Amino acid sequence: MDSPIVLLGLPIALGIIMFGLGLDLTPQDFVRVGKRPKAAVVALACQLFLLPMVCFGLCLAFGLPPLLAVGMMLLAASPGGTTANLYSHLFRGDVALNISLTAINSVIAVFTLPIIVNLSVAYFQPGDMTVGLQFKKTLEVFLIVLVPVILGMTVRRMKPAFAKAMDKPVRLGSILILTVVILGAALSGREALMQHLGSLVAIVVLFCLLSLAIGFTVPRLLKIERSQAIASSFEVGLHNATLAIVIAQSVLQSPDMSLPGAIYGVLMFPIAAAFGWLITRRTSKAA
Repeated sequence: MDSPIVLLGLPIALGIIMFGLGLDLTPQDFVRVGKRPKAAVVALACQLFLLPMVCFGLCLAFGLPPLLAVGMMLLAASPGGTTANLYSHLFRGDVALNISLTAINSVIAVFTLPIIVNLSVAYFQPGDMTVGLQFKKTLEVFLIVLVPVILGMTVRRMKPAFAKAMDKPVRLGSILILTVVILGAALSGREALMQHLGSLVAIVVLFCLLSLAIGFTVPRLLKIERSQAIASSFEVGLHNATLAIVIAQSVLQSPDMSLPGAIYGVLMFPIAAAFGWLITRRTSKAA
């Protein structure tokens, strides 16, 4: 996976997805968090603190090899994305809260993701990789995460009609790009994938279920209204697998590290749908 075309193509692919995310955002999405701070703060706390600890525990429990363990931690550190907005809409969540959280998470991840990856590399020590994302790598994360989002927001502000017209094509393109990225990641690390397929699938499924459950249960225990808890659940539970794959492949240049993100990118959709159906069904029965 050291081809210059691939190393250049992956960040461009992610840039298109993040640009599409920016087309959906406005400065008001950031301001809106101030109007509902409790729900946003709880969701962000789950995302930034609880999930990395849960994922770390799962990596130890499953005894993952170092590269795959760091790949799982990279996935846990990745923010949510537009998929969370879609699922929140389908299952009666507070979509406005999702959009706000996505906006905030995209900014925060530029700083928290390198920290979590550094700590993971320091603990698991995969091969000769003794240092994770240094300043240069952190700058690369900033460029491929935040800059396209800002460009998308700028286009929406200056050309709202164009941004609206591009919404559907960019979404469809994002799905196609995600599929290609996942297939590429699986092929590049196929030996490790075949060797650890069972444990990877098990830990990814469990991590996804726990992420969704934490995102829903913690807000409800803190008396946050149900629609906001549903929004939190999908924002916390559905990570940006493409971001995890691109950073593993292009920034850290480790195909094996991208495998958890590739498997997660496939399995998160049916798991999230089943989880959404379950909590909606419980609501209907309660009514």
